[in-house]
Amino acid sequence: QVQLVESGGGLVQAGGSLRLSCAASGRTFSIYPKGWFRQAPGKEREFVAAINWSGHSTSYADSVKGRFTISRDNAKNTVYLQMNSLKPADTAVYYCAADTSGTLTMDPKKYDYWGQGTQVTVSS
Repeated sequence: QVQLVESGGGLVQAGGSLRLSCAASGRTFSIYPKGWFRQAPGKEREFVAAINWSGHSTSYADSVKGRFTISRDNAKNTVYLQMNSLKPADTAVYYCAADTSGTLTMDPKKYDYWGQGTQVTVSS
């Protein structure tokens, strides 16, 4: 069974940094973690960042451009999200997403596998 294991969330003060990781476990052949989404209380799940299989192409939500960096390590089948200059508005549950395609996508409907979510809380 495929499982996406997320880690790295926590509580941080505004201006601080966190690094999220998402690793695929189980029978993960052709399963590629490549996207990050987040959901704040009372709000819809929104796109944060995505990366293609090679790591050459990336995409970011306007709200995080210049502050967040997505990367991946194919040898570990792991995707990362480095979050700098965090703001209280970044507070949300962050979800890693994966599918069987290596193509970058910002559409959550195109992802077939999801992590359990990791809480990120940014205090002012």
